[in-house]
Amino acid sequence: MSDTVETTVISTRVSDHVISLRLNRPSKRNAINNPMLQSLSSEVLAAEADGHIRCIILTGGPDFFSAGSDIKEIQQNGISAIQNKKRMEHWAVIEATHIPMVAAVAGVCFGGGHELVMLCDVVIASESAVFGQPEIKLGHIPGDGATQRLSRLVGKYAAMKMILTGEPVDADTALTLGLASEVIDQKNYEARAEEVAQLIAQHSGKALGYAKDAVNSAYELPLSLGLERERQNIKSAFLSNDQKEGLAAFFEKRKPNFNDE
Repeated sequence: MSDTVETTVISTRVSDHVISLRLNRPSKRNAINNPMLQSLSSEVLAAEADGHIRCIILTGGPDFFSAGSDIKEIQQNGISAIQNKKRMEHWAVIEATHIPMVAAVAGVCFGGGHELVMLCDVVIASESAVFGQPEIKLGHIPGDGATQRLSRLVGKYAAMKMILTGEPVDADTALTLGLASEVIDQKNYEARAEEVAQLIAQHSGKALGYAKDAVNSAYELPLSLGLERERQNIKSAFLSNDQKEGLAAFFEKRKPNFNDE
């Protein structure tokens, strides 16, 4: 577990192949400051180095996933609180991980917290979840990717409405827009996130990484180049021992034993 002055991220081993990372600044409504981002990126790197983690659950508290970036830190440091080399490196680590990430979101998910959720691959939202980019109300704009990622996820007009008005959307609207994968009752949203994580983690870590990379390339590349990435990734998958094991298990009518090789 990564520690700063306070333990801003709590890492828990859920199973052999799943870990949970919980944002832990409850007195600040899980406001994301630079030490928290450092802890989070360190935990992601540790999961990659582990070699057995196939899925990461990212969650916060029952009343707030995260209120957004730490306004006090911004007040003290100005633009350098957001635009500094270390912070951008931490965001890049989280975005670049080959490990699938499942977000379990309840309550407030604003600003930088929402930008963090948009880096995840599956979003399980509690019926209490509220998603928003309220930065315009403070006289500035999102600075950790929302102007680009939100537009790609929900389209120009829905993104413009959220960013220009600063008004949030509820869980059902988020589901309709494509910001959430499922909406679950408050009592069971974390259990459902764990269930989905375990469903993912039963598969080959190699194949999961190739699949995640191929799907994400659709947001970065023209169609022709995205299709080429898919062809490259399926070729790599076929060269893996796990693909051979999966095929053998299918014909032998047994559960595959993947070793992420």
